[in-house]
Amino acid sequence: MPRAYQGSFITTTPITPSGPYQCSTASGVWTIEQMVYWQKAGLWPTAGNVQTGNLAIFAIGNSTTTRNKYTYSGDVNASATASSAAFYGGSAAGNATVGIFALGNSTTTRNKYTYYGDVNASATASSPASYFGSAAGNSTVGIFALGCFGSGPSTTRNAYTYSGDVNASATASNLTSYGGSAAGNATVGIFALGYVCGIGNSSYRNKYTYSGCVSASTTSASANAQGGSAAGNATVGIFALGSSYTTRNKYTYSGCVSASATASSAGSYYGSAAGNSTVGIFALGNCTTTRNKYTYSGDVNASATASSAASGAGSAASNGTTGVNA
Repeated sequence: MPRAYQGSFITTTPITPSGPYQCSTASGVWTIEQMVYWQKAGLWPTAGNVQTGNLAIFAIGNSTTTRNKYTYSGDVNASATASSAAFYGGSAAGNATVGIFALGNSTTTRNKYTYYGDVNASATASSPASYFGSAAGNSTVGIFALGCFGSGPSTTRNAYTYSGDVNASATASNLTSYGGSAAGNATVGIFALGYVCGIGNSSYRNKYTYSGCVSASTTSASANAQGGSAAGNATVGIFALGSSYTTRNKYTYSGCVSASATASSAGSYYGSAAGNSTVGIFALGNCTTTRNKYTYSGDVNASATASSAASGAGSAASNGTTGVNA
């Protein structure tokens, strides 16, 4: 085996490993010395080293099993492994390794989507059925507001622990919730309640503190709405209010401050959103393929690559929210 040529390829362009992650590649046959060299350089593929902050999985909704994979770098949309059943009015949360998707449709079904390998499998079901719920979480647990089941909107929440795939009760919201949205950081999840029984579309939000499982009221949205979506980084959550408004709010976790954020390019209703430390990608719903890219620095809104099919009442999870997953 020629030792002078990396990967045993004789070429004018030297072969180099594509990165340090378990999904990276090092084509060919390498000597121990070459491998050690690239390990020291931080570019040798390593099992268990999962790349974070590079992609989001969007369940399109509209009673289909279709999912899209959105790669932040390059603004690329592609197919992703489908859900096990049709998806409508679901929700999702995840960590750096997996996204947990509640399929909605008044079922208890959840799927576990493993980002590396694009593998879909069953996940531990919710305790009652969920429909038009919402979810947020940190690297350990996802908190799912179940939305509507049985006689109508509920206050019920579940805590899904990724390690062991364990589902348990979580502290309920102070009011019923239907068609809400949620975003959070490593410490808290902020839940916009959406439709509240006896009130209608509302501006109410709850703050769920993971340590101690404490739920409390927090600063309200700027308008009453339902069918919103949200994404954020370690500092702020960006909430699209829904109800076909273009209005967005910026919720700063420190101080619980809600303010205006740059509007979407068109009205948003039962959309979905996910993001990394830099941008949030918002599928606007309304049975369109439109997506917006919201850059947190500068509060800039722009077009993002569209979904492969019209989306409505879908959900999304990402492997890259700073302070949550990475």
